[in-house]
Amino acid sequence: MAFSKITGLGYYVPDNIVTNNDLTKWMETSDEWIQERTGICERRYFEHGKDTNYSMAAAASRQALERAGLEPNDIDVIVYATITPDYFFPGSAFLMQRELGMDGKPVIDIRQQCSGFVYALSIADQFIRSGMYKTALVIGSEIQSSWIDKTTAGRNTAVIFGDGAGAAVLTATEDPQHCILSTHLHADGRFAEDLYVKEPGSSRPGRAATKEMLDEGGFNVHMNGNAVFKHAIVRFGEVINEALEANGFQQSDLDLLVPHQANIRISDYVRQQLGLSETQVVNNIQRFGNTTAASIPIAMAEAWEQGRLQDGNLICLAAFGSGFTWASALIRW
Repeated sequence: MAFSKITGLGYYVPDNIVTNNDLTKWMETSDEWIQERTGICERRYFEHGKDTNYSMAAAASRQALERAGLEPNDIDVIVYATITPDYFFPGSAFLMQRELGMDGKPVIDIRQQCSGFVYALSIADQFIRSGMYKTALVIGSEIQSSWIDKTTAGRNTAVIFGDGAGAAVLTATEDPQHCILSTHLHADGRFAEDLYVKEPGSSRPGRAATKEMLDEGGFNVHMNGNAVFKHAIVRFGEVINEALEANGFQQSDLDLLVPHQANIRISDYVRQQLGLSETQVVNNIQRFGNTTAASIPIAMAEAWEQGRLQDGNLICLAAFGSGFTWASALIRW
């Protein structure tokens, strides 16, 4: 039976650093207010005319491929997670495929919000386990700064989000000891409107209603912060323990947790519940904010650069996001 192994990681973040103090030019807020609620000090915003969703993904992918010792055409399938595509359709995976010269390679676009990368990883893992493909490129990429409401009215969400992309190369292996051990996916649509952007949606009147949609704030992020926080701290723990139990491990066996970078308070709560030290949890939300589907691969790539992913380590990826959706992956590095 084939298994899949992560053989290369890469990431790209825009050069444009936006600090909490920079945000005070657009809204009533403060560095202290933002850090207290989120842990974020700064984030990256894309540069119009330079960065696109797919170009950031391509940059992250080139780095991941180089580290894996592969060329773009060595990849059999692309699985691309984003909620901020360059076009309404087709998806950004097609544009990145063209950018990398990977004509004819199958691409899969998924929209699973903050759990997007783990979902994409699971899809790629299953393709490799089934024997259908031997290599896969898994991507999370987001440009969120162009549509968030940077006014006082939208500050509760505007201060959170940033832009960036991360990528991972998966290759087939026969070694069951150093591979993706399992993935675990969940969703609960009963809470879809607790964190969502309503427009543009196909089930409302079309172009003529655009001004009305804008006036009603349909293009803004609407978040029930208390509900999201309460569900997140429960689901994170559940899905991490699910992965550990499925493979016969305990919390004490875990070497490193790479959570979705949603909020430092959530990460700290989960860390304490699992009995992990601060060094056992990867957190870079302080510098990059919440990059949604890109946050886990960016964090993983940084952790690899820092030497925190060591041979034989037991590593868990975990995410929770809009939908609601939550997921985990357990990896023996």
